[in-house]
Amino acid sequence: MERSLLRPAGWVRVADFLHLTRLDRPIGTWLLMWPTLWALWLAAEGVPGRNVVLIFVAGVYAMRAAGCVINDYADRHVDGHVKRTQQRPLATGRISEKEARGVFVGLVAVSFLLVLMTNLFTVLLSLGGVVLAFIYPFMKRFTHLPQLFLGAAFSWAIPMAYGAVLGQVPLEAWLLFGANVAWTIAYDTQYAMVDRDDDLKIGVKSTAVLFGRADKLMIGLFQLAALGFLGWAGWRLAPGGFFWLGLAGMAATFVYQQWLIAGRVRERCFQGFLNNFWSGLLVFAGIVLGLWPAAV
Repeated sequence: MERSLLRPAGWVRVADFLHLTRLDRPIGTWLLMWPTLWALWLAAEGVPGRNVVLIFVAGVYAMRAAGCVINDYADRHVDGHVKRTQQRPLATGRISEKEARGVFVGLVAVSFLLVLMTNLFTVLLSLGGVVLAFIYPFMKRFTHLPQLFLGAAFSWAIPMAYGAVLGQVPLEAWLLFGANVAWTIAYDTQYAMVDRDDDLKIGVKSTAVLFGRADKLMIGLFQLAALGFLGWAGWRLAPGGFFWLGLAGMAATFVYQQWLIAGRVRERCFQGFLNNFWSGLLVFAGIVLGLWPAAV
């Protein structure tokens, strides 16, 4: 039967488009949001301007949704063979490939309109972010390091935030960039451990496949690298004692995640991935409290 005949009509399709853009599953949005907020607050050395915060928050939602759409488009012939993804709307035909392309273009256009409200330097930086968001989903066909490209895509808002606030990208921004790339590789490897058995069957590449039995060790090393880069940035910026408390909180969540993934059980690996929400939140809380204006 033609797939389009199975496609629902009317308002019932809203749920499918929410699922396509993952607006019904906000964890990915938060994992992109936290480092963006880190950068905005540190670049401003306190509370950034309201307009720039609203622009970047809206941009995070739009670009994360766009990334999910292009990811599902790239995996449209693969997701049906993976237990966790076989009900995604592109894999089942509930959303057509043409519709998905249209949604992606629309979300990127919205993101570009948002960045136009900043400055020319940030607009030029944003082009790199679009390229990274587009190519990441296809990397799992060519390399066992797609998580590296995801890390770069999820970290590109950091130099953009500095560009919007300061008009330049200092060393501290690249330290945050490095920290977030390492953190992203760690948590997305946890995520990939959930699908590793299916990925091995269908030939999809990932760091979970590449690392094999060394997966927990490699995740731990990338977590240490993330802490090291953040510590280096904190040492240069001196954002206050609360920053170090937040960094210690992130370290504690990493220890907990190692405990969760110890047995490589699918459900617990996914719980470890979800726990990274708290990792990012604790660092952000430390930055905000550390930079809190002193009482006059």
